[in-house]
Amino acid sequence: MELLMAVLIGTLTCCAVFLVLRGRTFAVMLGLTMLSYAVNLFIFSSGGLKIGAGAVLKASEDYADPLPQALVLTAIVIGFAMTAFLVVLAIRARADLGNDHVDGKLPVPKQNRGGQS
Repeated sequence: MELLMAVLIGTLTCCAVFLVLRGRTFAVMLGLTMLSYAVNLFIFSSGGLKIGAGAVLKASEDYADPLPQALVLTAIVIGFAMTAFLVVLAIRARADLGNDHVDGKLPVPKQNRGGQS
């Protein structure tokens, strides 16, 4: 179970970094969202992965740590608010600039770069 979570967290992180380094705002937003999912899974798994353990103390002899669960719940709410803010910011930037590139400039095609062929 731990190996599966480690591979999943690593894959999410790699995909998120790839998307954050793209030049379009939508890809950057997806990358930040995926990165927040990876961090949430990391925090959740840091409390220990237990199958069939109670979430409440004294409900069973083996219980799950409630602190990582509370931290992940708070991070989900903050991540949702941040994603909503990024969507509004991207829509406004698209309306003002006319494109969705991060720096606001359209890339120059290869054939028009100073006469190079």
